[in-house]
Amino acid sequence: MSVVGLDVGSQSCYIAVARAGGIETIANEFSDRCTPSVISFGSKNRTIGVAAKNQQITHANNTVSNFKRFHGRTFNDPFIQKEKENLSYDLVPMKNGGVGIKVMYMDEEHLFSVEQITAMLLTKLKETAENNLKKPVTDCVISVPSFFTDAERRSVLDAAQIVGLNCLRLMNDMTAVALNYGIYKQDLPSPDEKPRIVVFVDMGHSAFQVSACAFNKGKLKVLGTAFDPFLGGKNFDEKLVEHFCAEFKTKYKLDAKSKIRALLRLYQECEKLKKLMSSNSTDLPLNIECFMNDKDVSGKMNRSQFEELCAELLQKIEVPLYSLMEQTQLKVEDVSAVEIVGGTTRIPAVKEKIAKFFGKDISTTLNADEAVARGCALQCAILSPAFKVREFSVTDAVPFPISLVWNHDSEDTEGVHEVFSRNHAAPFSKVLTFLRRGPFELEAFYSDPLGVPYPEAKIGRFVVQNVSAQKDGEKSRVKVKVRVNTHGIFTISTASMVEKVPTEENEVSSVETDMECPNQRPPENLDTDKNIQQDNSEAGTQPQVQTDGQQTSQSPPSPELTSEENKIPDADKANEKKVDQPPEAKKPKIKVVNVELPIEANLVWQLGKDLLNMYIETEGKMIMQDKLEKERNDAKNAVEEYVYEFRDKLCGPYEKFICEQEHQNFLRLLTETEDWLYEEGEDQAKQAYVDKLEELMKIGTPVKVRFQEAEERPKLFEELGQRLQHYAKIAADFRNKDEKYNHIDESEMKKVEKSVNEVMEWMNSIMNAQAKKSLDQDPVVRAHEIKAKVKELNNACEPVVTQPKPKIESPKLERTPNGPNIDKKEEDLEGKNNFGAEPPHQNGECYPNEKSSVNMDLD
Repeated sequence: MSVVGLDVGSQSCYIAVARAGGIETIANEFSDRCTPSVISFGSKNRTIGVAAKNQQITHANNTVSNFKRFHGRTFNDPFIQKEKENLSYDLVPMKNGGVGIKVMYMDEEHLFSVEQITAMLLTKLKETAENNLKKPVTDCVISVPSFFTDAERRSVLDAAQIVGLNCLRLMNDMTAVALNYGIYKQDLPSPDEKPRIVVFVDMGHSAFQVSACAFNKGKLKVLGTAFDPFLGGKNFDEKLVEHFCAEFKTKYKLDAKSKIRALLRLYQECEKLKKLMSSNSTDLPLNIECFMNDKDVSGKMNRSQFEELCAELLQKIEVPLYSLMEQTQLKVEDVSAVEIVGGTTRIPAVKEKIAKFFGKDISTTLNADEAVARGCALQCAILSPAFKVREFSVTDAVPFPISLVWNHDSEDTEGVHEVFSRNHAAPFSKVLTFLRRGPFELEAFYSDPLGVPYPEAKIGRFVVQNVSAQKDGEKSRVKVKVRVNTHGIFTISTASMVEKVPTEENEVSSVETDMECPNQRPPENLDTDKNIQQDNSEAGTQPQVQTDGQQTSQSPPSPELTSEENKIPDADKANEKKVDQPPEAKKPKIKVVNVELPIEANLVWQLGKDLLNMYIETEGKMIMQDKLEKERNDAKNAVEEYVYEFRDKLCGPYEKFICEQEHQNFLRLLTETEDWLYEEGEDQAKQAYVDKLEELMKIGTPVKVRFQEAEERPKLFEELGQRLQHYAKIAADFRNKDEKYNHIDESEMKKVEKSVNEVMEWMNSIMNAQAKKSLDQDPVVRAHEIKAKVKELNNACEPVVTQPKPKIESPKLERTPNGPNIDKKEEDLEGKNNFGAEPPHQNGECYPNEKSSVNMDLD
């Protein structure tokens, strides 16, 4: 099972994977860990990543970049209309009102949605991960900015679904960074101690985000987030571009904005200059050759001029920082550390502003580019059963307050209730109870539209269906479960209607208490964080919420929302009632049944199933087309490579192995093939290149084989000769009665001699025949035949010459009272045994515990 974290940025992407050794950021086919978020469309295929970025200037109209912020937005969105002016490609409205990207692909005009474009980028990231892990990738965690709304998050999930990725969690950038920071820390305070507060600051290509997090051992809680979605490295680049456009207009009378290619080149050079100024304070040159109208342009800039130029942008940095401290009620002294990530935080002036605000040195212990991807991979490993990860709980925060509005039953007035306040813990569930006689609508919206960087405050409309009055005409109690899920998306997950059913007296109704104490639960569930319970304590009610593994809370109930806990009788009062009052007559028992109700959801942004399936099918076709085009290019490159390789070797090592006439003809054919490749063969089908390669190989392969045979043959003949000499020497030693081989049967040794003579005769005849052949003729014998002869000789001779001598067993010695009874030869009577060693004792006696181990050769 794969564990992958994807940091999909506005300018570039990073992929992190979990291995046995830990988390690793992997490289693409260009050995670069950074994959640009760029897709280029051609007449035959798509190129994505590094290859696409290299085409950004030459194919400006068909190369798409900076599309991340188009998710979940309509074409008429003011942000889209503003961005449209600065893009090299065309944006047009889709049928559903969304943003369409118009490009020329396969020589036809195509219209792609932003979900499809992001799916193409995810396809590339998925392919890179699969090539690295050598196995399929399905499960992943994808990062999104913390300020993304529900519509934008759903759009990203749709993009993942198009490419077949199962996104386990959409993780906020800052939460991923915090997880990557905290999980490795060994010195965090214990759970019962005061948490360590760390502020994380991230300024990337297009946005500025900050968050405050509380760390305890094995626990991370996001206290609050703040952001400026329109402040990033791109804005600093724009300031430089504006400056040099004005300078070139005055100095060279060139309007860079009139030609998109010139403008894109200027953007690229300004970005390089910005990075150089981060490490150099001296004057730095900017030179572009053939900028416009075949004119070269140049300029210069230093760091102090750059900071003066960007003073307005630098002032904006403090606004989110103040907002964060105000939300979390933190003081600068409470912050233990300030960690910065993101490429733009490398600008010295940005660092200085952040450090000055907090009055302390900033930390750069995390990898500024890869921290988000690594945090996502860690989260994926935590969610995956395939990896065992140190226990670490992550509690995120809701970035925007969310409210519900509904119509009162049979009234025109509306009820409004804020279900999730800003920075409320997430993921989180709450259960709300309504009294209704029929179906009703709930509309979710963002309570503070001005604080949301999205033009539509509405989240969605939810219709709870199949609601009916009780049999006695009373209103039914409808329990609605609202939830902010792991992706940070608001949903109404379930709705159920409580029905009262009379039961027989002899029936035991275990559900009866549901009406009286509907929210009874174990005491540990009531142990919630004080900050979360603040609203409830003010309202004087207990939390009326069921949890999904998180702490639970409930805002003050509105008149229409009945708080079930208010009906819970105090235990002491109940006891008094039993004592003071006489026993009442038995009431008929009532069984309570919860009936699940269907919910119809109409969301602000959601791709329909038919449209999503069409996108999935289209992406599959494009992936197949890319694969076919790659195979075609590989076949073409194979022909080109063969031409260059053989032409070079025909004038070198292969020259002796082809006759003069064939040599000239083959060189002519290679030249003709090369010309064909760059003329009519420039754009042929794969089979045409395969056929062309086979035609060349018919001539080239025999030449190559002759060369290889001539290289291998002498070594193999030498090896065969050595084996023949070895076995011939053994046969000669046997004939000379050598002791080493006197145990071998004569008939077997004759077989060895026969095999040696036969192979030697074969080798001599083959070598004589080969000596008569020239190098440009096919060899008499191939290397594999000589290897077979060596193996045949070894199989015939080796078992005979290596057979071990038979072992002679020692006679069993019978012990007598005077010692072992040993028959000795006459020559042993002088006290010596056949091995020339002294016997154990001269008188033939053994000690009681001594074993006799004398080996004798007996007749």
